[in-house]
Amino acid sequence: MAPNAGSNPAPDPGPDPAENPAANPAENAALDAAVSPAVDAAGGSGAGQVGNPAVAAVAGSGIAFRVVEHGPVRSLAEAAAVRGVAVPDVVKTIVVRVGDGDYRFVLVPGDRVISWPKLRALLGVNRMSMPDAATARDATGYERGTITPFGSTTAWPVVADERILGREISLGGGRHGVALAVDASAAVQALQATVADVSEAESSG
Repeated sequence: MAPNAGSNPAPDPGPDPAENPAANPAENAALDAAVSPAVDAAGGSGAGQVGNPAVAAVAGSGIAFRVVEHGPVRSLAEAAAVRGVAVPDVVKTIVVRVGDGDYRFVLVPGDRVISWPKLRALLGVNRMSMPDAATARDATGYERGTITPFGSTTAWPVVADERILGREISLGGGRHGVALAVDASAAVQALQATVADVSEAESSG
């Protein structure tokens, strides 16, 4: 579990840009996906399910879920449209490095971004960064654009922004063009996530 804040970290501009060129918090929202029918947990033969550790892990957790397979999209708004959900319900799974070889999954609504001061205070660290795509894959087993806490090669602690609770959300599904539709509260419980206010409105500029 992520540690609780026990101190007041020194101000910091956020993630180290040198370690995160062209960072975009939407990158892990699984936006690569034309709409094919949703596949219920009880059945279906979608290619996205076969040998997919994310699907296996969410099934093993015992929570209700649906696998949604879709084709290429160009924005988070398009992803929400093809999945049939509102933009905030496309929850971004962002990998954050908090130390050498130490990471966290941070779940943030699609219309918001990480608040670095809030997250640093929660985790009790002064510095953190967002790893590049290769490092994120090494840490999770997933390519950027498919990342989800479910089925990660390492079960890094999860921090969930409190705003995702109380509705069905869409998470990355471990493969391009695959999403997992789950009840947010059930997913948070299954992942033993720390729930806190760790986001802020996305700047229009």
